[in-house]
Amino acid sequence: MFQPGHLHRTNLPGLHEKSSYTLDLYYDVRNDPKEGVMLHFRMVGNLDGRVFEEEFELHRDTAFNFASMATRIASKHGLHPHLGPILRDHQDYDAMFQDIREKLHVQSGEPVNLDHLLKDGF
Repeated sequence: MFQPGHLHRTNLPGLHEKSSYTLDLYYDVRNDPKEGVMLHFRMVGNLDGRVFEEEFELHRDTAFNFASMATRIASKHGLHPHLGPILRDHQDYDAMFQDIREKLHVQSGEPVNLDHLLKDGF
């Protein structure tokens, strides 16, 4: 389920999936005096009863790689990448991408600073 600034994912174990999880990804725009406009994320999850919370920030031009970072964090806490939240309900991600574009005032075709990719862990 998506609402501006928040993506919620839940999976209950079924016939083909053994893991249960609840993941919430909250995000907002922040202005860092050194780095400029950043997209701040807070990821809260419960993976098979193990609760975690992590935060990360991405530069304005690398913010659209949030799914890679979220998958990495979920994997670190025990969720197999093939069962991850990124593979389902793509319409929610389309809405989230549009919301991020609007919040950051990003236009298609803007360049990416390659130094930001390294700083942001990609």
